[in-house]
Amino acid sequence: MTDAVRTPDELLAGLPDFPFEPRHRSFDGLRLAHLDEGSGPPVLFFHGEPTWSFLWRKVIPPVRDAGFRCIAPDLAGFGRSDKPLDLEWYSYDRHLASVAPLLEDLDLRDATVVVHDWGGPIGLRLAVEHPDRIARLVVLDTGLFTGHQRMNEAWLSFRSFVQRTEDLPIGFLVRGACHSDPGDDVAAAYDAPYPNVASKAGARAFPLILPTSPDMPGARTGARVLDALRDDQRPKLVLWADSDPILSLETGHRFAAALRTEVHQVIEDAGHFLQEDAGPEIGAKIAAWLESGET
Repeated sequence: MTDAVRTPDELLAGLPDFPFEPRHRSFDGLRLAHLDEGSGPPVLFFHGEPTWSFLWRKVIPPVRDAGFRCIAPDLAGFGRSDKPLDLEWYSYDRHLASVAPLLEDLDLRDATVVVHDWGGPIGLRLAVEHPDRIARLVVLDTGLFTGHQRMNEAWLSFRSFVQRTEDLPIGFLVRGACHSDPGDDVAAAYDAPYPNVASKAGARAFPLILPTSPDMPGARTGARVLDALRDDQRPKLVLWADSDPILSLETGHRFAAALRTEVHQVIEDAGHFLQEDAGPEIGAKIAAWLESGET
């Protein structure tokens, strides 16, 4: 049995613009949560570091209202999901293993994955390993980590900060990477899932497990996924913020080129957490793309 923190439900009640009820499933003795809203062809939303499904609260309604089933898992260690205490529990392989059963548990077919930040390596790998269930890809400010990628000074400073800070200020970090300040209530909502220092192991782990050299764990897998996607013919939509301090628009153009596509739309006045800066706009763009038949 994995030692883990389960966030009390009352800490996650009454969050701003977040009326969605969680669904639950089990993995490795943990209770994992996800949102499941609407009906129709499935769209899977994968958050990254250090967010949770709350990140998608403004993106989901336009997609749901356009006739799609919106599913947003909280990764293990985040949001309403249980949070293993041991930093060593967290790895690229384990995160993938914990979300992959959703495809079969919910019998998802002809699905679209929408990925952001660390949700990219997870969701894009899921797409490569399950092409029979995932038909389209939507990419927002993310990447695939092969150990060869260039990490800028802002990210290196962030990693150093995480490495020496056990009591990670989650809401502060999200707030600082938005273009416009989302406010105290939103910052508090990102803090809400973490009742104590020990519960923040998952949020601390992601920057530490990102491979910065080709011989680190996960680097070869990242390279394999990237190679597979270079010749992948599934429709792709790439949206990128114009003011991301972590993954710049220039980085977005390079990553899109590596996927043999382009940045289709630049989201103006948006930072790394572009869902906070332009959530309804992003949701409308995804819905329009899915409805257009251009996919």
